[in-house]
Amino acid sequence: MSEVDEPQPDKPTETGSGSPPAGEEPPSPAAPAYGSPTPAYGSPTPAYGAPTPAYGGVPPTAAGPGGQVRETGTCILLTVVTLGFYSLYWYYKTHDEMKQHTGTGLGGPVALLLAIFVGFVMPFFNSHEVGRLYERRGEEPPVTAMTGLWALLLGWFFFVGSIVWFVKTNRALNDYWLSLGAE
Repeated sequence: MSEVDEPQPDKPTETGSGSPPAGEEPPSPAAPAYGSPTPAYGSPTPAYGAPTPAYGGVPPTAAGPGGQVRETGTCILLTVVTLGFYSLYWYYKTHDEMKQHTGTGLGGPVALLLAIFVGFVMPFFNSHEVGRLYERRGEEPPVTAMTGLWALLLGWFFFVGSIVWFVKTNRALNDYWLSLGAE
């Protein structure tokens, strides 16, 4: 056998055993793989940056501050007196409070821009976000995006649909804040 074929005590063998050559440090162990382990077959992959679902599949709720309870009649009166400008404020504040509470959602500035430029979508977004507050707690939502159909389909008939939508959505939001201890 030649020298190349014989294992030498000072040089590592093909299997990696032995000591390193003089003056060199042993190689560091392999770094752990980047990222989290691959989910099991058939399990849904969570979206990037989404909170990990808790046991039962409901994502955890951020324990942010609760929102303000707004009397429905007062809100309707302020909307009439301000010729609709209060509704823009209401969209901004409610979405801002919901985003501060959960860490997700449109947020105030985006809701305000949508209300100004494509206002007909806001009843859907608002009811959907309020319903998601309940879903995060594992409860049945009292309003959903479909509640916005009241405003869209009957909104032009003396504002009956808009009032029905607002009463249902604002009541659900107020009940949620009250369940957290708001006054």
